[in-house]
Amino acid sequence: MKKKKKKEKKSFGRLIFKFIATLFVFFSILLIFFVLAIRIGVFGDLPTCSDLRKIKNNIATNIYSVDDELLGRYYYQNRTNAKIEDIPKHLINALIATEDIRFYKHKGIDSRSTLRVLVKTIILMNRSSGGGSTITQQLAKNLYPRKNYGLFSIPVAKVKEIMLARRMEKLYTKEEILELYLNTVSFGENTYGIETAALIFFGKSPSELTIDESAVLVGLLKANTSYNPRLNSKAAFKRRNVVLSQMHKYGFLKKEALERLKQKRINLKYRKLTNNEGAAAYFREYLRRSCVEILKDKKSPDGSPYNLYTDGLKIYTTINAKMQEYLENSVKKHLTHLQKQFDKQWKGKEPWVKNPNLAMLQIKQSKVYKSLIKKGLSKKEALIEMKKPRRSEIFTWQGMQDTLISPLDSLLHYFKMLQTGALVMHGGSGDILAWVGGSNYKYFQYDHVTSKRQTGSIIKPVVYAAALEKGINPCDFYENDSVVYEDYNNWVPQNSGKGYGGYYSVKGALANSVNTISVKLLLEAGIDSTIDLAHKMGISSDLPKVPSMALGVGEVSLLEMVQVYSVIQNKGMRVFPRMIRRIEDIDGNIIYSDGMHKPKDSILSKATSEKVLAMMQGVVERGTARGLRNTWNLEGSLAGKTGTTQGNTDAWFMGMNSKLVVGVWVGGDNPIVRFRSTYGQGAYAAMPIFARFMRDVYKNPKYSYLKNKDFNISDSIQTLLNCNDFQDKIEPKIIREIKKKEESIGNFIRRLFKRKRKKDKDNAD
Repeated sequence: MKKKKKKEKKSFGRLIFKFIATLFVFFSILLIFFVLAIRIGVFGDLPTCSDLRKIKNNIATNIYSVDDELLGRYYYQNRTNAKIEDIPKHLINALIATEDIRFYKHKGIDSRSTLRVLVKTIILMNRSSGGGSTITQQLAKNLYPRKNYGLFSIPVAKVKEIMLARRMEKLYTKEEILELYLNTVSFGENTYGIETAALIFFGKSPSELTIDESAVLVGLLKANTSYNPRLNSKAAFKRRNVVLSQMHKYGFLKKEALERLKQKRINLKYRKLTNNEGAAAYFREYLRRSCVEILKDKKSPDGSPYNLYTDGLKIYTTINAKMQEYLENSVKKHLTHLQKQFDKQWKGKEPWVKNPNLAMLQIKQSKVYKSLIKKGLSKKEALIEMKKPRRSEIFTWQGMQDTLISPLDSLLHYFKMLQTGALVMHGGSGDILAWVGGSNYKYFQYDHVTSKRQTGSIIKPVVYAAALEKGINPCDFYENDSVVYEDYNNWVPQNSGKGYGGYYSVKGALANSVNTISVKLLLEAGIDSTIDLAHKMGISSDLPKVPSMALGVGEVSLLEMVQVYSVIQNKGMRVFPRMIRRIEDIDGNIIYSDGMHKPKDSILSKATSEKVLAMMQGVVERGTARGLRNTWNLEGSLAGKTGTTQGNTDAWFMGMNSKLVVGVWVGGDNPIVRFRSTYGQGAYAAMPIFARFMRDVYKNPKYSYLKNKDFNISDSIQTLLNCNDFQDKIEPKIIREIKKKEESIGNFIRRLFKRKRKKDKDNAD
């Protein structure tokens, strides 16, 4: 009986052994067929050795300032390539200790961990087996992302990565694999490669990273959101210390150093380099469009067109990073204050209170409203839905605020925010040095440097220049009276404050921005000839052929006006703006270059430009911009002009020293968003941005010499301006001359309209 039982046990044991052996053979054959199927391309073609030799990452295009600061990038993937010799040894040690300690011993596959992974993923179909991948396999995964094959997704991916790892190990050295890996791996936040990660998180190049900083970045590779030091500082701290411990475990770090480094805080110097954020964002968008146009007819060495987002180009601009910083800071400080004043003034009301249709139009044009209508909601239902509060992040001048707010309130919050455009150009060369197109490019893409608004009084220097060219002198006096222009629908120009009486000299009229006299000068110079001069000076926009053109009813961009003022600064010579110095390919070959611009084409006589310049100095010394001296205490030679359009809709200031031309506009995206008091005037709403900017420039030892530079206006011109700005009374003889001039202007207008009526009649016939 015992023998029989013993025999049965042996028989059962053999049966189990045969079953396991059969199962092993079956799965081995299955595995072989599975691997062969992958190899022959059943699950898609594998990259060949030839393909692997041509590995090319998408590399971002870098944009540099004139002082060699990185302004931003154009990219699909935010990546630049670092060379292995520029990557510190301690970073590579941290990577190997944490990710693949046998990296230098294997040929792409770590047999111990691979066996474990194969059993779990292929035999047990465990989709979360994890681990086991060598650095080379991870590189294969980064270069050729996994695809969805249903139940077989993980097994197929693992086998493919093993095969590719083996091929790469034959083609590349270990150092080349490390370089490829560190330039390919993602660090989260659309950040690829160690060079970009080092810059974004610590503001430095990889070679400058400390051991603990390298450990933070290596720790990110396990889970780049969970261990992001900006988003999850505590988790990042713990993960960094795990990496440091791994370095100690494998002999890369001594015990004393480990204990010291584990106590250090993570000191980030985080800097976003997205397309919507960072320095000079509005300029970079304008630059992008320009570069696309430049590159469309240029070919790379292999004959293919250049790609701005993937080819690793380098664009060297004229932007001065320090001045850009000063201008952005000035805008932020001033508009933070100005928005408070605006909100206080409209407290309890909204700017669109008298015209609610404008607000409704804004709502109906919003993405939120359109998406709700597209979903099938009625107009009424869409508005009800938009009134429901939700957790949102909104932009304010005090910073980003995470708050509970409805989409409707969020939309109206942005609608009544003040906007700005500010531009700095080197008048002598045309180089654009700083560019701020709005409050925040992420939330407001509309660029107020290139958009057109009514100019207000900043057009007056052009009018006065045209009058001087016709022979009028700075010390000629004109009566400050209220005139009805019958041939122009009985239009009556009004002065700010509606003050009339007395007589202003030409220079006094400009200093105090007297509207009545500006119109008289326009008509005496001739509307057509004045507009022609404006176009020659840099205005490409159409200007209306009406007397009110002298008061700035024409719509012109800030970019155009800066060019106009540079003609005055350049003693009558025009210079065209320059924004790009050169564009290089990834190997440093120059694709495009634009040499230094020089003033050319005499638009105004030197004498006229000097007279206008001297008169504009009067605006600063005695006129509407005297706050630059009295309030802001700015020193040095300055010239400028304030501008305000009807109803305080647009506030302008144009300012110059001997080298820089600075233009500022402030207002609402919609003209209905405006001040109801003097806060909306150019001297209050726009000029402080210029003042703060210039104050910061002069504080910088590198640029402080600018305040000691003079305009070099000749003594003879200065003598011509030796008269009063204003007189209550003048000699009868001069009055007769003034009346005679005004009578001739009236006759000119009547003749002009007579010709126009005759022309209209002929056309009708």
